[in-house]
Amino acid sequence: MVYKPKKRAIAARYQSVSFFELVWCRIIEKYPMCFFATYFKYICDMFNSGIFLPIIIILGIAYSILAKKLTVLAAFTGGILACLIFTAAAYPGLAMMTMFFILGSAATSVGRHRKLAFATREEEKKGRNAMQVLANAGAAAIAAIVCLFYPRQAYLMLPAMAAAFASATADTLSSELGMVYGRRFFNVISFKPDRCGMDGVISLEGTLIGIAGSCIIAGIYALGWGWNISFFFIVLAGTLGNLTDSILGAVLERKGMIGNDAVNFLNTLTAAVVVVLLEVFL
Repeated sequence: MVYKPKKRAIAARYQSVSFFELVWCRIIEKYPMCFFATYFKYICDMFNSGIFLPIIIILGIAYSILAKKLTVLAAFTGGILACLIFTAAAYPGLAMMTMFFILGSAATSVGRHRKLAFATREEEKKGRNAMQVLANAGAAAIAAIVCLFYPRQAYLMLPAMAAAFASATADTLSSELGMVYGRRFFNVISFKPDRCGMDGVISLEGTLIGIAGSCIIAGIYALGWGWNISFFFIVLAGTLGNLTDSILGAVLERKGMIGNDAVNFLNTLTAAVVVVLLEVFL
């Protein structure tokens, strides 16, 4: 396949310079004698060296365990995935994963008393387990691995990674906050009124909140890799992934054919595939 001009630029950018170096180059071009530009270059070098990575990951693991957001194994699994994603996508990739975790944790805490009936006792006591972490971040990790082994495909895998996190974020926010702020709940297949919290049940408010979550992840991607049509592709893919989660929940999960972890992984994988198709054909 022949690269489009913007795709070649993204691929070359991924292989040659980082986001921070690009920002510094633009500053130094306009203000070559500016002390701030030189100081910013020093800060960029520190970020590019990865010196903050261990600090971020250690703090993330500690908080996840102490706040009982994740089990010990799940927290270390998340740390490993964060290292992998950082290696492939640097700080923008790590920022997307961190934002998903922050927004998901915050959304879970909102209206907690209303959600007790839907949370398992183990999850309530110890936090989410390692399989849940892999289900939400596994598709992004696959994109990171492809990115590392095939750097020329970065122009596809970086949006795929973002779309996977956008879908996971949209799913978490729409389900967690939809239960709190939703007014009318209906089955995604039949569009008939249904009970809040059941698999495959959505609300307008929850869906809109999910789209907002996709926009946040897409915005982080754009800050790292440039504002272009990929922003809208990621938002669209994240929204379709979220709807896929609801459809799978209504059709398969309710009948016990697959579990919630499988549904979460499939919705993020769907989002990644959708954005790749959009990048290739549009």
